[in-house]
Amino acid sequence: MASKFPAFSPTVTIIFFSLCCALLLNLAHSSAMGIGYISRLLEIQDRERAPSYVQVAAASGVLRRLLPSHSSSFDFQIVSKEQCGGASCFMIKNRPSFRRRGDPQILISGVTGVEILAGLHWYLKHWCGSHISWDKTGGAQLFSVPKAGLLSRVQDAGILVQRPVPWNYYQNAVTSSYSFAWWDWERWEKEIDWMALQGINLPLAFTGQEAIWQKVYLQKFNISKSDLDDFFGGPAFLAWSRMGNLHGWGGPLPQSWLDQQLILQKKILVRMYELGMTPVLPAFSGNVPAALKTIYPSAKITRLGNWFSVKSDPRWTCTYLLDATDPLFVEIGRTFIEEQLKEYGRTSHIYNCDTFDENTPPDDDPEYISSLGVAIFRGMQSGDNDGVWLMQGWLFSYDPFWRPPQMKALLQSVPAGRLVVLDLFAEVKPIWITTEQFYGVPYIWCMLHNFAGNVEMYGVLDAIASGPIDARTSENSTMVGVGMSMEGIEQNPIVYDLMSEMAFQHNKVDAKAWIDQYSGRRYGRSVPSIQDAWNILYHTLYNCTDGAYDKNRDVIVAFPDVDPSFISIPPEAFQPNENPVAGRAVLKEITDSFDQPHLWYSTSEVIHALDIFIASGDELSESNAYRYDLVDLTRQALAKYANQLFLKVIEAYQFNDAIGLARHSQKFLGLVEDMDTLLACHDGFLLGPWLESAKKLAQDEEQEKQFEWNARTQITMWFDNTKEEASLLRDYGNKYWSGLLRDYYGPRAAIYFKYLTQSLEWGSEFRLKDWRREWIKLTNDWQNSRKEFPVKSSGNALNTSRWLFDKYLGSSAENIQSLHGAATEIVI
Repeated sequence: MASKFPAFSPTVTIIFFSLCCALLLNLAHSSAMGIGYISRLLEIQDRERAPSYVQVAAASGVLRRLLPSHSSSFDFQIVSKEQCGGASCFMIKNRPSFRRRGDPQILISGVTGVEILAGLHWYLKHWCGSHISWDKTGGAQLFSVPKAGLLSRVQDAGILVQRPVPWNYYQNAVTSSYSFAWWDWERWEKEIDWMALQGINLPLAFTGQEAIWQKVYLQKFNISKSDLDDFFGGPAFLAWSRMGNLHGWGGPLPQSWLDQQLILQKKILVRMYELGMTPVLPAFSGNVPAALKTIYPSAKITRLGNWFSVKSDPRWTCTYLLDATDPLFVEIGRTFIEEQLKEYGRTSHIYNCDTFDENTPPDDDPEYISSLGVAIFRGMQSGDNDGVWLMQGWLFSYDPFWRPPQMKALLQSVPAGRLVVLDLFAEVKPIWITTEQFYGVPYIWCMLHNFAGNVEMYGVLDAIASGPIDARTSENSTMVGVGMSMEGIEQNPIVYDLMSEMAFQHNKVDAKAWIDQYSGRRYGRSVPSIQDAWNILYHTLYNCTDGAYDKNRDVIVAFPDVDPSFISIPPEAFQPNENPVAGRAVLKEITDSFDQPHLWYSTSEVIHALDIFIASGDELSESNAYRYDLVDLTRQALAKYANQLFLKVIEAYQFNDAIGLARHSQKFLGLVEDMDTLLACHDGFLLGPWLESAKKLAQDEEQEKQFEWNARTQITMWFDNTKEEASLLRDYGNKYWSGLLRDYYGPRAAIYFKYLTQSLEWGSEFRLKDWRREWIKLTNDWQNSRKEFPVKSSGNALNTSRWLFDKYLGSSAENIQSLHGAATEIVI
């Protein structure tokens, strides 16, 4: 049967034909040097992989969960790398024995279960016009898949798609806290299914490691349970206690938590191994409990400095780092890996260790740096002779300590092929270019994209579509993989759809042509006007080239903690007809500072795209993915409008305009309430599931309170505060979630506006300290609150978006002009 989606098939067929015909040419352009370094490890992993029948069974399980109506329509088969031209691949063919509807119609072969499922996804995507995303971002669009027995045939010769590089990496060391903190097995199973369908074969597997550390420290190093209570952070802050940034914050961890997480980790690993994945386990980084210094007084243990704590509070910060050159380092590192092997029964021989992630070494002497690298690797190798060190390259972007001599000393301290670096932020700030390909060390080109799970429509699609190809085909390339290293998931599905595809692309992707096909797959039908809207979004929201880190600092979710007198608005910014400020606001002095909202595009163009989205709603409103995108796009436009409303409030205050202050303040607060109503229209923008999933893991009332406090604190104040000083990390984990706007962000803004009003009424200065006291009290009370929030959406997304568009973004001169052109920024 011919494809129902001819707009997709011809182009894709040509792409695949080119891939097959140019396979040898592409191999010549691959990063042969880097792959050569890791060839021994790849051979070991191939030998130790689960039997073929296990991988086929696991892949069939994914198919049953994804598309149960077609569980008999596909036949899966494991093939050797030799059958794939010497590398990993998948092949799609028409099954020759297909006769009637109940028979398998399509045969998908792959080197592992992951390749099989990547092939399934590729077929569903390009021959059936389907789309697979996270449930929160619209889920899987599979309505376009023909009925069983009527599937679209591929060309008679079949399809061969080979990986240009061996590895497709997934996760960041902090994703485990920002996104995975409260997951149970049901949610993890969905994620592993999603990973496999995206072709991910190198995921981090960090769950449950605290239970391993407990066994190591209690049994081998005489550390007491109370010492570990102070060492581990709470459930929502484990990522940073693992990295040695903090200790004890949000804890202590109940024993039931430790036990549950270890059980969960074993399930995760079993499924990953069944699918042929290579899970990356943690290794010892040198972060140790304070008590170790007393038990081993002669050990080289250094107390680190303050990490974002308001008062350098030793209860939470100033952790202890064991020098890698101390013999105890190797002993602990070996014991930890051996204990993991004992608990899990096997390993993939790759271990993540980030000793220097936001922790600067005490000495910049290259010889000393080299000795640290040697010792860190020895700790892994002593527990696993085939061990390979995987290191996040974030330190090279984050810390100016790492100049070329120091970088080279660390990277070249480990034998060739036994260290792999994640070029963590390569889509914006690639390190491989400025370091001669990491000075000859294999690396993985990664897209960081998201910080702290913030909700913001953002991306650099052109860089994603070309960056991995440029890196792989560059002279003397040592690239061995591509990856997604976001801090938080379940946002911007278009970005992750394209990035996942790059694991199998040998040539640069025409992002414009890819976008033209995207909306038809995502919504299950092609609507020309929606294609036009997505083309606008591609050139605006998803074409950020300013190089700025996209931490969402919109005023609603990251309210400025600053005296309003220090915000200066240039005279040229004042426009007739009371238009909100269209210029650039700056702080007069660098006293109290705040990060500016990030704005890199014309808001008027995005509003035009939203207008098209709304106008096309009657055709697409049945699509869950469309409703998610509509809510997100409306939220995006209104959030930028709120930034300008805030400046109108400040303008009125500075001009002693009490009436204007009251009018604009109420409009801002009303907008916050209305946005909460909008966000309530889709499950992907709700506070309730985050809180309820935390409480669900508790064993008793006290644990419920602790876990919920962890969940609430991470998305608000984040870290410690005093009565008059807010956390230095306040709002870092902010979210545009229904319930959070109405219950926290709105009341916080109202307090600030109250003090603005009082300042004008009383003829006094703005009482910044009083504002902070009241805001911090609001936050502390909210973090301890037990109020429940909906876990299911309510309301009509299309009608609500139409209403808010007309109310705030419609055709009136004030609203259109206020959001026209390049944008308002608040800068230091």
